[in-house]
Formats: sequence, structure tokens, C-alpha cells
Amino acid sequence: MAFKEIHIIGGGMAGTEAAWQIMAQGIPVILHEMRPVRKTDVHETDGLAEMVCSNSFRSDDYENNAVGLLHEEMRRCGSLIMSAAKENSVPAGSALAVDREGFSKSVQKALEAHPLFTMVREEITAIPSEKWDNVIIATGPLTSDSMAKAISDIAGEDELAFFDAIAPIIYKDSIDFSKAWYQSRYDKGDTADYINLPLSKEQYESLIDDLIDTEKYDYKDWEKNTPYFDGCMPIEVMAERGRETLRFGPMKPVGLTNPYTGEDSYAVVQLRQDNKLGTLYNMVGFQTKMKYGAQVESFQKIPGLENARFARLGGLHRNTFINSPNLLDSNLRFKKMPRLRFAGQISGVEGYVESAAMGLMAGRFAAAERKGGEIPAPPMTTAFGALIHYITGGQIPGTGNRKNFQPMNVNFGIMPILEGKKIKRKDRKPAKSIRALDALAKWLDETAD
Repeated sequence: MAFKEIHIIGGGMAGTEAAWQIMAQGIPVILHEMRPVRKTDVHETDGLAEMVCSNSFRSDDYENNAVGLLHEEMRRCGSLIMSAAKENSVPAGSALAVDREGFSKSVQKALEAHPLFTMVREEITAIPSEKWDNVIIATGPLTSDSMAKAISDIAGEDELAFFDAIAPIIYKDSIDFSKAWYQSRYDKGDTADYINLPLSKEQYESLIDDLIDTEKYDYKDWEKNTPYFDGCMPIEVMAERGRETLRFGPMKPVGLTNPYTGEDSYAVVQLRQDNKLGTLYNMVGFQTKMKYGAQVESFQKIPGLENARFARLGGLHRNTFINSPNLLDSNLRFKKMPRLRFAGQISGVEGYVESAAMGLMAGRFAAAERKGGEIPAPPMTTAFGALIHYITGGQIPGTGNRKNFQPMNVNFGIMPILEGKKIKRKDRKPAKSIRALDALAKWLDETAD
């Protein structure tokens, strides 16, 4: 049976994963991607699923970490994003990080090789007409102004936005390894995957002074009252919250021992591999709004980076998302216009993995509808279901609070508590993961054709 195509607007994590899931059901897809016709402030290529602010999908430990659980749930749903990530993984301890360029190419190659896939390079500037009767809007955090306005017009709500910052990337061969060393925190993982740069108390205090006092890019008028998302807080903003904030955040020294001194450092800057060749390293947690010259001057004071060369300096951009608890149903449909679905970061989740996961769900929901049916969202006990409930029901379970909605990373806190006999704290996360995967297996069985 030949099915009518489904249109997807946006070729990022959510849009590409949605396309893959739809085509797996034998339904053709037309993917509309505006790059390179219309560029963004932060993308460097016109490749699909390009990663911008980080090359990490975060923890891959599905037993003890909620994002790792989401990885596993996606794998069990035949995720293209997870498959491409595995194919292009780079060392990152217990985390899953990728070679950005290779990852994007793998996603695009797989899609373009599929006989049901069509890509159109164009900017969609308005809500499509009813001729497009099944549409997924996955325009991401960098939705163009024209599309953002079109969405705002039909939503009848003010656009919501927050800042997102990207971290500098350093050429490995410019790092001084007479001061730096390889080690994963607490020696997690099979190898020592992070480069560590130690700071004394005096060096740390000097860096904090620089972060607080140095020149930063000015805010535009529309930016002045826009809140930051905590997961991508610029490092200088963290420093302004308290001089010790970074020592208990991205620069915490615990679990790391300087092999040159045999002692713990006062603070540690970590670098994470950014490409498959191992030639580029990302400054973990150093997303910033500092001016370029100030970044180079300040960061070259860090021991080991005195002669650092930067492949990319940090920057800041705006993220756009809708007030999804008021606007979307549990199938990610836009309540006022059900032929539209929203997926990815614009739908109110935060992070590459979460965005791809919502694309995966939107694709399955849209495919079921095209076949004349409807499938329910996965149970709240799964990572998928917990995220969907968060963005469509608002906040954490039981609060019902839809005011001041902010994007959310997946975490065990948005999943229901464990029922039955009392479980020791150390066993709760693994128990939630087992419960989630059992519930997902049942859901997949019940929603299969």
C-alpha cells in the first residue's frame, strides 16, 4: 500500500530521527532544511544533524543515569541517531561523545540512501497549508525569525526564549603535557579519556577575576530579559554567582590526582575529545559570552594552555521553544491545529539526546496516524514517557504547574517513584531503569503493527 508523504521541517536531531522512524513504517518523508539557503549564527556546515555546542551525548550508563537510560530506550526503538553515534564514537570515559563531522555524515548518508526519503533545501517561512496534512515542526532552538513569528501567531502566546552558549575547542598539539595529564574522574570507563589541567588557589582566583571583569558581548534589546538555561550557563555567569561556584561545578577537582605532584589540585579544567582523530578537544563547561580576545588572553593563563591554539572560540545564541504544556497533547500534536506536531528542542526538552528522542516519538505518532490509527505515549515509567509528560503536562509529576515553563533534560526526578517494598538509595536508579525497559518492551509489543 502506498502512503501519502509526511513533511518534516528541520534537519537537526529531531527531524532526522523522525524521518527515520516514519520511513521504517513504509511511509515516504519530505524533509525541508533551510541550510545553506538560510544560514544560522552558529552552524558551520549544511549537514544534517550537525552538533553545535558540544560533541557529547552525556552519560551512556543506562543503569545509573537517566540520559543513559534514554540512550538505551532509543536503541531498542531502532534509533538512527544512536546508531550513527556508535559508529562515530570517540573516547569519553563513561559518556558517549562523537566525532561531529563523521556523525553528521553518517546520519545524512543513511537518510539519502533510503528510497522513501526526499530532501528539499528551502526555508519554510509560514505554517504550511492544509495540503500538508501531517507535518512535524522540528526547527530546533535556532528557528528562523519568520517561522518563529508564524508559530507565535497561531499559538496565541508570547514566544519564549533562553540563551545557550558554546565552549571553545582547542588543538591538542598546542597543549603542554608537562603540566596536563589524562584521567577520567574517579577513573571511570576503560581508558583515561579526559585531559586535565590543574590550577592552584592563586591561579583559580586569577581566572575567576578574569571571568567576572573581562569584556563580554553586549546584549541586544530582545536579549536583556531572556533567562539562561542552567544546563548551558556561561562560565562567567556561574563565576558571578559565587567565587567557589566553579570549584563545585565544571572545575571540581574531586576524583582526579595530579600525577606530577601526587596531590589533588585546588581546581581542574577538563578537556574532552571532540573529533575521531583526537586532534581537537572541547573545554568542558567553558561555554561563554566573553569577547574573543578576552577568551584567548584568559584561557591561555590556565596551566597547560599557555600556547593553546583555538579551533573555535566560545559564543552565545538564542534558543526558541514553545509553551508546550499549554499547546501540545500527549501525541505531540498542536492542539489548535492537530495536523501539526512539534519535536525536538522547540517542544520544550533540552539536549541533543532529548531532542532526538522527541523526534523519534513524533515520527512514530505521525506514522501511526498516517496509517489510520493512533498509538498512546509510552508509560511515564519510561524515559520517553516521562519527558513527554513533562512537556505536555508541565513540570514534575503531581505538581500540575504550567507557569514559568522551562526546558528540561531527562532525569530520574521526572519519573514516578518506585512502588512496593522499600529500596535502598543506591539501588533506586537501577530499579527505575529495569522498570523503564520492561515497560518500554511491553509498549513496543502493544504498538507494533
